[in-house]
Amino acid sequence: MDKIYKKIELVGISPESYEEAIKNAIEKASKSLHGMAWFEVSELHGRVVEGKVAEFQAILKVAFKLD
Repeated sequence: MDKIYKKIELVGISPESYEEAIKNAIEKASKSLHGMAWFEVSELHGRVVEGKVAEFQAILKVAFKLD
């Protein structure tokens, strides 16, 4: 049996950390995507407001197994 995966891109956001942004993206996606197998972080970004880090953004590529 062949294992075939589809890879999509997600953007996770958190006011706390990059790690939390990643977790938020995976947990939210898992509510509608089934069979997620792995992820890779492709980019990290942030937003600055009045000289302070206001938001952490993680761009993820997530793979899930096709039925």
